[in-house]
Amino acid sequence: MFKKNYLYSAALAATLVSAPQAFAVSMTSSSDILDRYWSPDKLGFLECQYGVLNSTPLGLPRCIQASNIQYHLEMLYGIAQANNGNRAAGLPGYGASLDYIQQTLESVGYQVERKAFPFNMYYELGDGVLEATGPEPSTYVFDQDFTYFSQTTGGDVTAPVTAVDVQLGAGNTSSSGCEADDFAAFPAGHIALLQRGSCAFQTKAENAAAAGASAVIIFNQGDSDDRKDLLDATLGDGYSGGIPALFATYDNGAMWSQISDLELRLKADVVREQTQSYNLVAETARGDGSNIVMAGAHLDSVYAGAGINDNGSGSAALLEMAIQMSKAFPRNKVRFAWWGAEEAGLVGSTEYVKALSDEEKANIKVYLNYDMIGSPNFGNFIYDGDGSSFDLQGPPGSAATEKLFEKYFGLRGLAFEGSEISFRSDYAQFFEEGIAFGGLFTGAEGIKTEEQAVKFGGEAGSAYDPCYHAQCDDLLNINTRALEINADASAFVTSWLSLSTKAIDDEIAASEEQPEGRLSGMSYQHGYDKTHWGKHWIK
Repeated sequence: MFKKNYLYSAALAATLVSAPQAFAVSMTSSSDILDRYWSPDKLGFLECQYGVLNSTPLGLPRCIQASNIQYHLEMLYGIAQANNGNRAAGLPGYGASLDYIQQTLESVGYQVERKAFPFNMYYELGDGVLEATGPEPSTYVFDQDFTYFSQTTGGDVTAPVTAVDVQLGAGNTSSSGCEADDFAAFPAGHIALLQRGSCAFQTKAENAAAAGASAVIIFNQGDSDDRKDLLDATLGDGYSGGIPALFATYDNGAMWSQISDLELRLKADVVREQTQSYNLVAETARGDGSNIVMAGAHLDSVYAGAGINDNGSGSAALLEMAIQMSKAFPRNKVRFAWWGAEEAGLVGSTEYVKALSDEEKANIKVYLNYDMIGSPNFGNFIYDGDGSSFDLQGPPGSAATEKLFEKYFGLRGLAFEGSEISFRSDYAQFFEEGIAFGGLFTGAEGIKTEEQAVKFGGEAGSAYDPCYHAQCDDLLNINTRALEINADASAFVTSWLSLSTKAIDDEIAASEEQPEGRLSGMSYQHGYDKTHWGKHWIK
């Protein structure tokens, strides 16, 4: 294994020899030098052609240029424009995106696998309808009083409403609908009115369906003020209830539960159908196949738009890194993956990991995830592998991976923060299997604080990505500086680990000396209550 000091000096010597013009600047600090070096106005003609720079953690970021990533984004945007404005899994725009990535990889010598997996394609055709037909007529407003569960079945139902085991008021501990016994006296054909709490929405809806409900409405729990409004929630790709399901505010649900002889009409104007999608996987020809560094990004967009930041940014940066690493000489094999159906609930990455044998899982030393790395009002966020920011530690090796990303931002003199392990992106199943992970994120619908605006620039009080999951997530929705910085960070860490995983190895070895060993299912070991699987709330 390379020693760290040797790795730095050898890489820096190579880069200085190959591109002295990059350092014809005022040498005010090492971070200023590296910042200028990694983001040059223009590369020399032969700089990244022979695999020298491409093989080092100080050289590869120089080879990863935002202009090349921007070209890939323009291609993905053109694909979306030619396919009804999106690149959603199961639709033609996603297929064309796969073709572009695969053809580009094959043009530089990669053998590419296109791996199929089943999933339930879901998208909205129109707004939902919810109205009281008795005892007093009333109409409710979509996306204000109620909304769809992602993965709901479509349907138009008018029926009496029966509340099931609800608990109202602050501090309630509702487990409404979590047990089959909750429905012991439920009248078949009624709409089940359930309350959030204790178990997954999927469990509640499937229990209602098994009891003969014609539809289900789940309202927010209301145990605290922050659990009263609407959520972006899902029943999950595996939902098998076969009845329409809506999510409602606590105030409406509490009111409905107190109305005798309530009858509602609800309509879910959606499409949900079983189909298949694909992951793309390619790996370097060189390197140890029993010590794999895996890097991934989801390729699909939501149905609402082209998904240029979410997650064209991660996919395009990963593609450019793969192109540059096709010339590299890694000691450890690097495997690249573009995941499908992430927006449907991490389906592609979950299916991929679950299908691996124990030996294949053991061969993956670390997984690196890049999801939204060009947010217009960005922050530099690193997954909190050591648990120091959010009290949930990743599998052994994750802390060492986080430290490598921190090393990059430190070298460049840039601020960064930890990002919560929330199971909102494709690292989730790797985490569950006890595989070390790390990665980057520049923010989605969250609101930038005053402190973060001082640290990163941008506008406090506004979302990191105001066009998150919206039609306006287009080519104008990218901060080029954020894209450059975070693409370079991905290159730095991936290249480092392609040469040596010693820091991860040492952390894993130390964990195996502890009584619990190298654990899988770390979320359960830490008592962590998963509330997300992908971008949606699951409970």
